[in-house]
Amino acid sequence: MNPGCFIRAAGASLIALIICGCETFPEGPFPRATEVGWWNDEGASGPAKIVVHVGEQKAYFYKGKTLIGETTVSTGKPGFSTPPGHYTVLSKDAGHVSTVFGDYVDDYGNVVRSNIDARKDRQPPGTHFDGARMPYAMFFRGGYAMHQGYVPPFAASHGCIRLPGQMAIRFFEEAPVGTPVTVRE
Repeated sequence: MNPGCFIRAAGASLIALIICGCETFPEGPFPRATEVGWWNDEGASGPAKIVVHVGEQKAYFYKGKTLIGETTVSTGKPGFSTPPGHYTVLSKDAGHVSTVFGDYVDDYGNVVRSNIDARKDRQPPGTHFDGARMPYAMFFRGGYAMHQGYVPPFAASHGCIRLPGQMAIRFFEEAPVGTPVTVRE
């Protein structure tokens, strides 16, 4: 390849990455979030259905037999796997805060111990529990839910299914209680 063409191609790729990456990647030293997905329910009708493929780290939303949305997700990490099976949306809570997972925080708001399981991790003296925010939570099995959260390109949750911001809202708004949820490996 001509060196000039290579430089122009590299520059164009960098510009495309910057422009396309503005809203899909969080800032910080942690792994980058994945792309969001798509949604098109124009002309679709029928009952809602959600299918999650753990191996693909994707969720699919159907109206009747029509696929109307697809999104990346982050399911349960090793030791906290998201259980495969057939479920239904049991309840919904747009402002859910975990009573189990979160951080131990001191009186000044400093995180003393992060990403804890309050059932297992001892609370350091002088701290209080600050539950993890799980907006747009749709519970489908006991303590398992689909909710808005950080979506790296791998399984990273404590068993829940995390969805990117706008997709979590779409799924929440379009899936009434009773919607079937299938989790496949």
